[in-house]
This record gives sequence, structure tokens and C-alpha cells, in this order.
Amino acid sequence: MRVKRGQEKRKKHNRTLKAAKGYAHAKSHRYKSAINQLEKSLQYSTSDRIAKKREHRSLWILAINAACRKSGTSYSRFISGLKKTNINLNRKVLQEIALKDAKTFDHLISLSQKSK
Repeated sequence: MRVKRGQEKRKKHNRTLKAAKGYAHAKSHRYKSAINQLEKSLQYSTSDRIAKKREHRSLWILAINAACRKSGTSYSRFISGLKKTNINLNRKVLQEIALKDAKTFDHLISLSQKSK
């Protein structure tokens, strides 16, 4: 007796097309196009999770640099001074301090300048 797979095939296609909802044109309506686009989308999502971390770090550095420039020093001298004084704060925390607590950030800048 042969096995017919019509229901399973339809379920698989529906699951794929539901996941492809929102894609443009045939990519959301035709199974073959949808499966190709889903595969590519999953590849993009993996690489973009890594890229997102990279982008956030560069944004934190920009904010820290802007706050350092207001106080008359450069970002590189500030970070170098912090490392010499063994102050281990990551860039995310430094950016939040720079935006929310200027007094503390000025104190960190003065500590980093004393280390020379």
C-alpha cells in the first residue's frame, strides 16, 4: 500500500507561508519563493545580531567622545587614563554616566587626567 503525504505536505507549506507573511510579491504567496526567502532571512538575522552589537558599541563610543570633548579631552586619552588608573567600566556604562550624570563623568575625566 502506498503512502500519500498530501496533508503533511500542505501543513508544511502552510507553516512556511505563514512564516513568510509580510514578504513582498511572490515571496509571501508561492512556496518555492517563500522557502528561499526564509532561508536567506535566517542568514541575515544571524549576521545582523552580531552587527547590532558592533553598531551599539560605536554609538556608545560616539556619545562618550562627545562628552569628553565638552570637558576638553579626547576619547582616546580618556580611555587610556581610565585603563592606567584601573577603572574597569565598559563603554555602555560610561555612555550612561555621560548622559545621565555629568558630575560623575567629570570626576572620571579628572581621574583619567591625573594618571599621566
